Amino acid sequence: MMDKLIERFPAQLVEALEIGEKATISKHVHDLNKVYVSGLGGSGIGANFVQEFISDECKIPYIVGKKYTIPAFVDQNTLAIVSSYSGNTEETLQAFEAMQSTGAKIVCISSGGKLIEIAKEKGYDYIQVPGDWPSPRACLGYSVVQQLFVLNKLGLISSKNIEEIKSSVNMLKYDMEAIKDKAEKIANILHGKIPIIYIEDRMEAVAVRLRQQINENSKMLCWHHVIPEMNHNELVGWRHKNDNLAVLFLRNKDDLKRNQIRTDINKEIIVKYTNTIIEVISKGNSHVERAIYLVHLGDWISWYLAELGGFDAIEIDVINYLKSELAKV
Repeated sequence: MMDKLIERFPAQLVEALEIGEKATISKHVHDLNKVYVSGLGGSGIGANFVQEFISDECKIPYIVGKKYTIPAFVDQNTLAIVSSYSGNTEETLQAFEAMQSTGAKIVCISSGGKLIEIAKEKGYDYIQVPGDWPSPRACLGYSVVQQLFVLNKLGLISSKNIEEIKSSVNMLKYDMEAIKDKAEKIANILHGKIPIIYIEDRMEAVAVRLRQQINENSKMLCWHHVIPEMNHNELVGWRHKNDNLAVLFLRNKDDLKRNQIRTDINKEIIVKYTNTIIEVISKGNSHVERAIYLVHLGDWISWYLAELGGFDAIEIDVINYLKSELAKV
């Protein structure tokens, strides 16, 4: 099942673009001087991507929150985006409730549930996406694209990123079989090991996404860090030989020159402590295209790892158990 959902990612992006084009977002009576996004898990990671995509263009801060509470700075000059695919995420709904007394410009993105119900009842702007996807983490395209359209329609960004999403669709369609082949080869190397993902800091969302996909789809522990920050702490932790660890360097041809040099030196150091180091160079003509390429590659890696481990990539029984126990309290 999950492989079919991953395969539909390019089509999802096309559908998300069509939904975003038609969406109506009303203007706010107050000037907006910051954006706060509330969302968790598969619904929250989209905000991390948008945060990185718009960093060289958006003139106001774009802050992502993944908790029950909201910061004190959320006020009438804030664009508050509430993202929950199901519309019933406990933490997001509580944050949403707190937003309603702040005077913020609230926009909800969801397939339905209580979030859309309350948005309709109270007159908040909302964008409703299809609800027929059985796994929120497979709906990244809906989340990213709708947030970009909200920002664009409110005049906070141009349509540049949206156009780059469009071009990434053709790239994925053209490269699909090559991406799957590369992912399968990488998964075969990672199988039975603990993956460690390193990437340049401006692409951290890609590493977070892959870590989360390996956690949920592949049922494996995994961690990530970013360059250059990891050079000031984690690098010192590489001190003992451990061939159970596998390092995956995700790189881009436009990575900052100093970070490229750092990555090369990191590889020279780390190769002394593990026999498994993989390097992947992204494809694409823009930041957005390269990120989308790595996302799709990573999603396939996680699925092939699930197959190698004999796991159902869709199954998240332990999360459902947690929610059922919380519901009793």
